[in-house]
Amino acid sequence: MDPSIFALMVVSGLIFLIFTGFPVVVALGLCSFLGIAHLMQDYDIAGALLASSAYGAIRSYVFATIPLFVLLGEIISRSGAATDLYRVIDTAMRRLPGRLALATVGGNTVFGAVTGVSIASAATFSRIAYPEMVRAHYNKSVALGSIAGSAALGMLIPPSILLIIWGVVASESIGRLFVAGIVPGILLASMFFVFLLTLALIKPKLFGEDSQSVLDKSKAAIDNPITAKMLFGCFLVIALIMVILGGIWTGFFTPTEAGGVGVLFAVLVGLIKGMRVKEFVQSVLNTGRISAPLLFLLITAEMYSRMLAQGGIIDVVAGLFFGLAGDVTMILIIMVMVWLLLGMFLDSVSIILLTVPLFAPIAAQAGMDPLAFAIIGIVAIEAGLLTPPFGMCVYTVKGAVSDPDVTLAKIFTGAIPYWLILLALVGLIMTIPEIASWLPGKLL
Repeated sequence: MDPSIFALMVVSGLIFLIFTGFPVVVALGLCSFLGIAHLMQDYDIAGALLASSAYGAIRSYVFATIPLFVLLGEIISRSGAATDLYRVIDTAMRRLPGRLALATVGGNTVFGAVTGVSIASAATFSRIAYPEMVRAHYNKSVALGSIAGSAALGMLIPPSILLIIWGVVASESIGRLFVAGIVPGILLASMFFVFLLTLALIKPKLFGEDSQSVLDKSKAAIDNPITAKMLFGCFLVIALIMVILGGIWTGFFTPTEAGGVGVLFAVLVGLIKGMRVKEFVQSVLNTGRISAPLLFLLITAEMYSRMLAQGGIIDVVAGLFFGLAGDVTMILIIMVMVWLLLGMFLDSVSIILLTVPLFAPIAAQAGMDPLAFAIIGIVAIEAGLLTPPFGMCVYTVKGAVSDPDVTLAKIFTGAIPYWLILLALVGLIMTIPEIASWLPGKLL
């Protein structure tokens, strides 16, 4: 069969299965199995390849990274250290207008450097920050938007589950991807910070403040004084980040080993913070619930990648891209548009597994820096978490907030500026790829 017809059949089959309600893992596995069976004209060979893909994927050392970092984030979240972190940042910013929203961005930045999961960040700060903002009479759309929007930092600032999955699928160094996410992550947090500060100065009433209280520094009283216990909890979180990232940067341990060391440190934090055995057990169980589907997806993604290579689909799609746009920038723009479109309907992991096996080889042929391309992809895919009608961060915030007055429309409206800022960062990295590639070149 002609490769272009085969590619059309595979893509059409995937789209049909996904949009008729099949889980992505089933759609990927079924299309990959049938595709290889068709290529080999033998179902036994397809079954053997599926078995070897599953075995090869599961025994990979790097696979342990995902459940380790998920467990680390679960323990830190349940220990109360995240709340301490938010309180300390909030109090430190007490003289700035819109301090609660700014503290949410700051808290998500630091918390993202621990959990690596945007959904976890959104759920955690919905419970911590939203009640505080309501008590301060914040506009609810602004409050909810700051939580959902800044949660996107969790997947960019290392360690990040999406960066791990991207590294596995694209065969890139996870350590280098982690380092590549640092500068863009800090830049994104700064852009959020500047936006909120500017908005709070222009429209202070959205932040529960009138113009006089913004200008009158004497009214910026400390509502929740920093206690030694809070400072210690905040110190433990920052120390954990330094241990993980410092070990990776110096080459003292691999990202997988960093996950193991991080979990041991997190358990210590949990014990110090008074976590009970029941809470530790819940952390482990929730880690299993989050990690198991991801690992099954990665197994089917391995089979999917083999089918793409053997069927010549990558060459067909590459020819289509280069035919539509000979310019590297235009190729990137088309890819970003595809990611944004898929983000309206699918979760981030599924988008990576569906597109990166196709897009990464094309990007390499076009001469794109693989690290910059990865960060562009992660940021664009993260924008999908805020895109209607199925923005995952938005639904997470809605589910975590008990306020009956909160609607999806309010959260989506509040998240629009953050969606635009994410796209602005995509454009900036496309223009200056060194934003993502310079630091890894210096450190690793």
